[in-house]
Amino acid sequence: MAILIDGKKLAKQVNQQTTARAAGLIEKGVKPGIAVVLVGDDPASQIYTRNKHRLAVRMGLKSDLYRFPTDVKQSTVLGTIKELNNDDSIDAIIVQEPLPDHLDAVAITNAISPAKDVDGLHPANLGKLFSNQPGHYPVACTPRGIMRIFSYYQVPLTGANVVIVGRSILVGKPLLALLANANATVTIAGRHTTNLRELTSQADILIVATGIAHFIGKDDVKPGAVVIDVGMDRLPSGKLTGDVDFAAVEPVAKMITPVPGGVGPMTIASLMEQTVDLAEWRRNGQK
Repeated sequence: MAILIDGKKLAKQVNQQTTARAAGLIEKGVKPGIAVVLVGDDPASQIYTRNKHRLAVRMGLKSDLYRFPTDVKQSTVLGTIKELNNDDSIDAIIVQEPLPDHLDAVAITNAISPAKDVDGLHPANLGKLFSNQPGHYPVACTPRGIMRIFSYYQVPLTGANVVIVGRSILVGKPLLALLANANATVTIAGRHTTNLRELTSQADILIVATGIAHFIGKDDVKPGAVVIDVGMDRLPSGKLTGDVDFAAVEPVAKMITPVPGGVGPMTIASLMEQTVDLAEWRRNGQK
C-alpha cells in the first residue's frame, strides 16, 4: 500500500502561513493584490477563477477580476495588462488559459511585468530558472507545489532517476529545471516517445501531465516509485480522475497523489503564496 500524498492537508498548512504573512504586510499598510484576466466563457476557466478569487479574499488579499468577451481585441488585453503593470496595488497578474485562437498567448504572457508574473512564464523568469540564478523570481505554480510536496514528504531528489511525461511550459519544462537544479537525473518525455514505457518503468519518481485519463497503468511504474499525477480528467460518467490509473498503480507505488486532492490544491496554494512573495520582493527592492 502506497503512502497517500495529501495535497489538501499540505495546502491548508501553506495557506495558513501565507495568510499570516499577508496579515503582517497589511499591518504595514500593504495589501497584496492579484489580478486575474479572464477571456470568454469557458466553464472550467470560470470555476478556476472563482475558486482563486474566493481563496484570495478569504486570505485577506486584494483580488480583482478583468473579464472580457471571447471576441476581445488583442490590443484591449495588452492595454489592460499595461495598466496592471503600472498599478502599485497589484502585485501579481495571471491570464487564465485557454485563450481564444485569435489571441497571441505568447505576446500576452510577455507583456506581463516579470516582477508581477505570478505564473512564472515570462522569458526573463524562465531564463533565471533554467540558468539556476540566485535571487528571487517566480516559478510556475504547479511545479512549485510539486517541489513543496517533495520537501514535505522528504522525497530524496539528489541522484534520483526522475521521468516527467508531459513537456508543457506550465508543468514539464519548469519541473525539468527545478529538479535538475536539485541534482536529480531528469528525463522529459511525451506521449509519443517511442520507448516511453521503458523509461517510466525505470523511474524512481514518475510525474505525469498528459491530460489523458489513466494514461499510466501498473506495468508502467517501477515498484516502490513515487508517482505524481498532475492530470485532471473527466470520465464519460462525469467523475474526475487523473492521468494515472490510481487503483492499479497505488498497490505498487511507494507514494502517490490522488486526483482530486493531490497536486491541485498545492497549485492554488502556491499561487497565493507566490502573490505574497511578489508583494514582499517588490517592496523590498529584491530581484
